[in-house]
Amino acid sequence: MIKNKKLLLTILFLLIISFIILSFYIAKHPVLPFDVNVSLDVQKYQTAWLDKLMLAISFFGELPWSLLSVLVVAAIFYYKNYKRESYFIASVLCSGLIILCIKNIINRPRPTSFYVRLVEVNRFQSFPSGHVLSYVLFFGFLIILMQRLKTIPKNLRNAITYVSVFLVVMIAPSRIYLGAHWFTDTVGGFLLGLICLFPLCYYYFKKPDNVVPN
Repeated sequence: MIKNKKLLLTILFLLIISFIILSFYIAKHPVLPFDVNVSLDVQKYQTAWLDKLMLAISFFGELPWSLLSVLVVAAIFYYKNYKRESYFIASVLCSGLIILCIKNIINRPRPTSFYVRLVEVNRFQSFPSGHVLSYVLFFGFLIILMQRLKTIPKNLRNAITYVSVFLVVMIAPSRIYLGAHWFTDTVGGFLLGLICLFPLCYYYFKKPDNVVPN
């Protein structure tokens, strides 16, 4: 049962309003001096190993690996008899349609070599960051599942939680470092990821939980 429903709805409302305001502002101001300055600050320290690390962090957001990773994890949960969880994990893929729709509406160009160093070149529009959205939604939901599914060994739950938290925290800096996104793109992706996470968690927690506690 979901507690503090009114508070959660208020938070969701504020997230939606914040995303809408940011989207309108970005549509009117595609290149912001603030974004350029943040990118230059993030890219001050550049090495070959850091390039590889940031590319590795972004790996699970690249097509087709983003699709495969979700399907593989969903299949593992299904095979381990967490069938309901597997369906919810697979539903994360629907966020791809949402992100493409919003990208086309806002139509913000990607950062160019005129402003920043490009380690990674991308095809689609810049706002919001699809990587950040998918990491917040997918790994964020995994973090929540690891707190609920007490039948999974504690060491495994902790390992999945730590890795997921690391990826959620580091995905935005990695996208800026790689020159793939502006800072405000990552903020938009983070907000949209949380917005999408709300209904996913709502329907997951809606039914009684049959999980056996420790």
